[in-house]
Amino acid sequence: MAGAAPPPKQDELVPHPVKDQLPNVSFCINSPPPWPEAILLGFQHYLVMLGTTVIIPTALVPQMGGGNDEKARVIQTLLFVAGINTLFQTFFGTRLPAVMGGSYTFVMPTISIILAGRYSNIVDPHEKFLRIMRGTQGALIVASTLQIIIGFSGLWRNVTRFLSPLSAVPLVALAGFGLYELGFPGVAKCVEIGLPVIVLLVIFSQYLPHAMHSERHVFDRFAVIFSIVIVWLYAYLLTVGGAYRHSPPKTQLHCRTDRSGLVGGAPWIRVPYPFQWGAPTFDAGEAFAMMAASFVALVESTGTFMAVARYASATPVPPSVLSRGIGWQGIGILLDGLFGTANGSSVSVENAGLLALTRVGSRRVVQISAGFMIFFSILGKFGAVFASIPTPIFAALYCLFFAYVGAAGLSFLQFCNLNSFRTKFIIGFSVFMGLSVPQYFNEYTSVAGYGPVHTGARWFNDIINVIFSSKPFVAGFVAFLLDNTLHRHDSAVRKDRGFHWWQKFQSFKGDTRSEEFYSLPCNLNKFFPSV
Repeated sequence: MAGAAPPPKQDELVPHPVKDQLPNVSFCINSPPPWPEAILLGFQHYLVMLGTTVIIPTALVPQMGGGNDEKARVIQTLLFVAGINTLFQTFFGTRLPAVMGGSYTFVMPTISIILAGRYSNIVDPHEKFLRIMRGTQGALIVASTLQIIIGFSGLWRNVTRFLSPLSAVPLVALAGFGLYELGFPGVAKCVEIGLPVIVLLVIFSQYLPHAMHSERHVFDRFAVIFSIVIVWLYAYLLTVGGAYRHSPPKTQLHCRTDRSGLVGGAPWIRVPYPFQWGAPTFDAGEAFAMMAASFVALVESTGTFMAVARYASATPVPPSVLSRGIGWQGIGILLDGLFGTANGSSVSVENAGLLALTRVGSRRVVQISAGFMIFFSILGKFGAVFASIPTPIFAALYCLFFAYVGAAGLSFLQFCNLNSFRTKFIIGFSVFMGLSVPQYFNEYTSVAGYGPVHTGARWFNDIINVIFSSKPFVAGFVAFLLDNTLHRHDSAVRKDRGFHWWQKFQSFKGDTRSEEFYSLPCNLNKFFPSV
């Protein structure tokens, strides 16, 4: 037949080769960009983590009885501890470029403490705030021991040894996609500010670099700074121009640039210190509920660590290194309890997504961002200026960053056999249950005001409701269970689940690159060997 397309060449029909390190990353873990660029990139990471750092205290502190002054101080403390934790994690933990920030997982048990009966008859709001804060501190201090023990004893290493690429897919994918409620619903609270950020981000990071054919990566690498500055200025002009003068209070709160109350409430210079709110108080039931949140955060962070390693162009994280990172995350939660942040710590998902957007997975950049966190938490007024960026701007950033982390989870499918019915069942069922079960728990809670498990023992209710409200936890648990019980010893199944690809990373010495990416500084590996 004349004019027909020539038959495809043999090499065109070969599928994409499997890569255990992500190619096309400009700077991997150990290769820092030039100093000026590194400092700007570090500042960008600081801006991105501010969203969660501001949103959580803004939701919790007023319920605790605190005003703007307390809110500003809690945000400063959370920032300060996040900076210290990020330095610990990048120097001694997994050594991945992971930002440690506030975590939504701990919000539910914290609200449970706020609603505890023993605080309801305190009349003075400031006194009530202090008493509740001390209650959360006690619960966090106890909960941190869970991660410290599971991490440093090597228990988590023995669990993650059984994690194959197949069971990692639902865990990592939902660590990103599972946060969809924080994306567009947050943007929609003020569409005229949130939507332009999404559009600008996509233009700066995806379209412009291709249109300009330039060797220098300016727009894609600093897309976040460009987008935030442009839209923040636009939001400020709308505020000054009186666009929201007659809007309802809720719209004003989300859209205006002068409604956060942080700049007025923040002191000029203040160094947060341990026990600044008074001595922590302990309650067994609340500590158990916080421990459940701590365990869920441990699983979610494991998924995010895997995404961070992927985007930093590192090899899969050895189980012993994951365990070490979880131990240090436990120390981070202990610091949260000692300083009083009203919230625990876990790996920041949005900053993991930022690594993908900038294609810079350098450890030094994240250490510089930790410097910014500590600096701006001490110089309160300056930090408060950035912290008063309207929240829909952050929600717009999340639409991109959470998606990138979800995509990192999907990328592990390259190691699996997608034509196997076992693979299809485990992926499909675990992702579906990971979305469906928490949906039921969250929906029930929003209608009834309490979770589906509603017995007389409040601590038991909290434990069950916290665990089953986490999408990555449910999906990861279902996938892990099925993957390790369904005809696991079959040799064909071993290849189907991609386990043979990760076999050499199971022990620290199994691959020489593990040493390069994950070994501790200053020859500390001699004293703390990774197995």
